[in-house]
Amino acid sequence: MRSADLVTILPSGEPTATLMPAMWVLESFSDGTQESFGSLVMHMARANEQWKHLESGSKALAIIRGNQAYVSPENYADKELNQKVVPTWNYQSVHMTGSVDISEDTEVLRKIVSGLTDFHENNRENPWEVTDTDPKYLEAQLKMIVAVTLKIEKVEAKYKLSQNKSSTDRKRVIADLKKSGIAGEAEIAAAMQQLD
Repeated sequence: MRSADLVTILPSGEPTATLMPAMWVLESFSDGTQESFGSLVMHMARANEQWKHLESGSKALAIIRGNQAYVSPENYADKELNQKVVPTWNYQSVHMTGSVDISEDTEVLRKIVSGLTDFHENNRENPWEVTDTDPKYLEAQLKMIVAVTLKIEKVEAKYKLSQNKSSTDRKRVIADLKKSGIAGEAEIAAAMQQLD
């Protein structure tokens, strides 16, 4: 997981969302308590209005998007028989629902930023660390964000991988997606193969 869209409801009743870097942890960064589904830890720009309308315990939905792909009707055998075909979209995602905690605590923010940085730098030849930056600069940057922790109460995996199609059609879709060259489509093809 690299990021999540956090969806909340404004006092006006309108939904709002922000894409944020995110990390799923089994232990909360804020109080150290163990959660049944853990927590999704993120940080948001202080200038973003979304966090200013959240009270501790407010319900929220985090959407973690996986790979996705357009599926052409050209892949379906029925196109030649009766033309009863339409395009569709294959995808993978995870929805996490829970209650939100907001923190402006510098040490909580430092842990979140350090954890996210370590996670994303992990596979690099020369990983950069938060401690590599000027301490005063880091302190100034931490003052420009707030910590957002979603205490997860429900996790739902969502996917559509042409499971409603025949084996022949799925094989044609897999072959088409493997050669498309569009980001994420080869990964959708691989996920489809695992279902067969």
